[in-house]
Amino acid sequence: MDEYKVTIVMGIYNCEETLEEALQSILMQTYKNWKLIMCDDASTDNTFYIANKYAQAYENIELLSNDRNMGLNYTLNKCLRKVDTKYYARMDGDDISLPTRIEKEVLFLDENQEYDIVSTNMAYFDENGNWGKGTVKERPEKKDFVYGTPFCHAPCMIRTSAIKSVGGYTVNHRLLRVEDYHLWYKLYLKGYKGYNLNEVLYKMRDDRKAVNRRKFKYRMNEAYVKYLVVKDFNLSKKMWVYIVKPIIVGIIPKFLYKYLHKRRLIKNV
Repeated sequence: MDEYKVTIVMGIYNCEETLEEALQSILMQTYKNWKLIMCDDASTDNTFYIANKYAQAYENIELLSNDRNMGLNYTLNKCLRKVDTKYYARMDGDDISLPTRIEKEVLFLDENQEYDIVSTNMAYFDENGNWGKGTVKERPEKKDFVYGTPFCHAPCMIRTSAIKSVGGYTVNHRLLRVEDYHLWYKLYLKGYKGYNLNEVLYKMRDDRKAVNRRKFKYRMNEAYVKYLVVKDFNLSKKMWVYIVKPIIVGIIPKFLYKYLHKRRLIKNV
């Protein structure tokens, strides 16, 4: 297939144990008019070699690499510069896209021109299987941003013209691990809007390693984006209290956070 409609972008780093399963889930998609661009962010394990095996085997898979670890926002932008398809989609190297994910997202954007972003609900899983479900509001409005990111990033699809019009992801140390939250803020600030499909089409790995990645400095970054949201969306002054919520969460002992996090997501099942 010479011309593709969707480019799936993956920033990969030290995911040798999970990458093949993630890639197989893309290859098993019912929708076939896609290409995949991966960028290895200077992994120290066998991630690059596994990714390269797939890039050599499939003509619609391309592999880039960074000379040193640059972070996800830089890495995704490097891929984005090569995207020339109508739609831009995300995927992480430790997750699973369910078979009809890409098909249903393409169908939605094709049939609903007023929306520029589409994402889905997610199942959470670890080595023991599925244990929770994440849900998001169907039609997020600006006021909803103060409660947290309005779209799940990994299963999202965006019109390429929209994401490129805001310059992609902002490369800034204050936005590490919240690059998606800031992207949605930039898109809505420019008048774009999105929709969440009320269906689980993606499985996010949420295990001990994932919990360990949720560091306090990233909670501070989340608070910074919330500050921008409240200020630039001209939200009510009472919304300012939500700016400090990530900081409070960040000082909760890890065992307690893990308990509360799982309890919230298990309730959605």
